[in-house]
Amino acid sequence: MATFKLKGSTSGEITVESPAVSGLNTISIPAKTGNLVINDGVSRINIPSGTTAQRPASPAQGMIRYNTTESVVELYNGSDWEVTTMDNYPYTADFLVIAGGGGGGASAGASAGGAGAGGYRTSYGTSGGGGSAESSLTFNVGITYTVTVGAGGAGASGDATGITGSSSSLSGSDITTITSVGGGGGGKGGTVNSYGLPGGSGGGGGTNSGAGGAGTSNQGYAGGTAETNGNFRAGGGGGAGGVGAGSGSIGTGGTGVASTITGSSVTRAGGGGGGAYTGSQASGGAGGGGAGGYVSSTNGVAGTTNTGGGGGGSRIGTGGLGGSGVVILRMPTANYSGTTTGSPTVTTDGSDTILTFTSSGSYTG
Repeated sequence: MATFKLKGSTSGEITVESPAVSGLNTISIPAKTGNLVINDGVSRINIPSGTTAQRPASPAQGMIRYNTTESVVELYNGSDWEVTTMDNYPYTADFLVIAGGGGGGASAGASAGGAGAGGYRTSYGTSGGGGSAESSLTFNVGITYTVTVGAGGAGASGDATGITGSSSSLSGSDITTITSVGGGGGGKGGTVNSYGLPGGSGGGGGTNSGAGGAGTSNQGYAGGTAETNGNFRAGGGGGAGGVGAGSGSIGTGGTGVASTITGSSVTRAGGGGGGAYTGSQASGGAGGGGAGGYVSSTNGVAGTTNTGGGGGGSRIGTGGLGGSGVVILRMPTANYSGTTTGSPTVTTDGSDTILTFTSSGSYTG
């Protein structure tokens, strides 16, 4: 049997042996590197091509060719020709997961704290609480990713602390679940247990001198502390982008965080404003936070729906309802499957498709 060898100038060789059986040839690649590089100057390798009618009469398993009739690359699997595509490859997806905001506190005779915004986690820009962007996710074809959108917490009535918002999450069998914590409820007005509750962002403290609740690391900030006496102004709820105001100032809610995941800049997850016995009304934080009640018997304002904004605290009234959360996914349009539940809003930005879930549902990769 004849052997023809091509040797490099330093090391390695390719051996082409004449066939021992008609129609079979062997090309041996040296084990030293295991690499065969074919480069004609434009970084390509040409594979056999032809029409459907020109397929081999007796193909062997593993044969690959370009079908000029169908304009596809096809592979013979031993029984049939299959089209080879990139569709089944994993792909990258970005996320924004915001929980429901907390409900504002209520006061029967003083001022109640504004509620904290829902926790804010994202791979596309800055996370809440001053956190950096998290790592993007890898989605796989055929896997169903479950989306849970948390509801806002109820505003309190009478003389009570607001209710913490519900968590939002994104889960799948091949990813670590992304969970954002609901915003903390605002503290009630009074002298006992008037502190704001912890949460994604913490609720503001109620008068007299109630402390603000803590925020969750990389999700949101703490609520503000209420005044000790005098004007009896309650603390503002924490936001994803800032601490709620308090301690002698008007209890403005903490600001939210802006994101361009949908293609335009939108600020979400602002804290609720605290109630004020005297002076000006405390506004909610930018990003959906509800304003606090003020002067006389005034209810707190609800946080904005699907922003995770905290509800405002009352001034002798009912606390504002927390804004519901939202979950947003962004992925290459070329990989988008189109299979969803829960009726998300589907938009595009450049070469990407964006899914905005305002209620719970799912996406199948």
